[in-house]
Amino acid sequence: MASSYRFAVSGRVQGVFFRQSAMNEARRLGLSGWVRNREDGAVEGMTQGELDALEKFRTWLNHGPPAATVASVAWDAAEAGSEPRPEAGFSIRR
Repeated sequence: MASSYRFAVSGRVQGVFFRQSAMNEARRLGLSGWVRNREDGAVEGMTQGELDALEKFRTWLNHGPPAATVASVAWDAAEAGSEPRPEAGFSIRR
C-alpha cells in the first residue's frame, strides 16, 4: 500500500545539488513526487510510495548529497489521495 509524505529539509541544502540528488535517490527507490527550493533556504517536497522505500528516502534526507549539511528534516504524512500520482515519476519543481 502506497503512502504519501511531505518533507522539508533545512541547513546547507541549496546550491549543493540537493534537489537533483533527492530526485535521483527517489527514482532509484521507485518513489514518485517532487522537490523544490523554498525562499527561506530550505528544500521541500512530497513523495509517495511503499513504506520501506519511503523510510530509506527519509534516512537519505537526513544527510543528503556530500556537499550538503542537513540541520533538520520535517516529515509529515500527507492526506490520502493527495498528489503525486505513482505514474507521474519524480521531478524538480521551480
